[in-house]
Amino acid sequence: MFTLDRIVPWGRSFDEYRRMFALTGADLRSTMIGCGDGPASFNAEATRRGSRVVSCDPIYQYDAGQIRARIDTTYGRILDETRRNADEFVWDDIRSPEELGRVRLAAMNEFLADFGGAGRAAGRYVAAALPHLPFADASFDLVLSSHLLFLYTEQLGAAFHDAAIREMCRVAAECRVFPLLALGGRPSPFVDPAVRALTAAGLAVSMEDVPYEFQRGGNKMMRIRR
Repeated sequence: MFTLDRIVPWGRSFDEYRRMFALTGADLRSTMIGCGDGPASFNAEATRRGSRVVSCDPIYQYDAGQIRARIDTTYGRILDETRRNADEFVWDDIRSPEELGRVRLAAMNEFLADFGGAGRAAGRYVAAALPHLPFADASFDLVLSSHLLFLYTEQLGAAFHDAAIREMCRVAAECRVFPLLALGGRPSPFVDPAVRALTAAGLAVSMEDVPYEFQRGGNKMMRIRR
């Protein structure tokens, strides 16, 4: 089973975000915040296309060189885990662990170029961590959380998940979370309690299929609306 003992930097691309979160043209014209974006290239690529995006992650307290060093430290281990557990993944768009490494590294290099250049200076990368975001209520139209909540079920407990989702709902009118599986492809035990708590708080919650699946069975996102 694919396992990690801690959260690691592993970036995904604009196209992956677009499919993971079923982003429409209208979504991309809205104001967006990504929570736990890490070294994803979504911010850089979306900004180039005219979108308004802010990314939050504690890793942004470091400079580009320090982040690259952290990527270099974990890159090989992630690929080794992927090779050992290749049956947990769908090898359609990405054909092999080696191609996965190239795709991820390309996205992370694009992030590093933007972060070390215009992105950080423009305030598009904010060093902040859930469950406490330095933004006023309803500052954004849409908040996205990719490969943090539910994925790191063992590392982030139930109380963190509850507080983090509530905080994301505080700063944006709509929240989308992907995936709903934990590492190893297991359903996260925190999904159903989150749905019950959010529904009880008067929020509209739905689980929706998306046109993206790399973790086998991981093709659903949670959408939360005020």
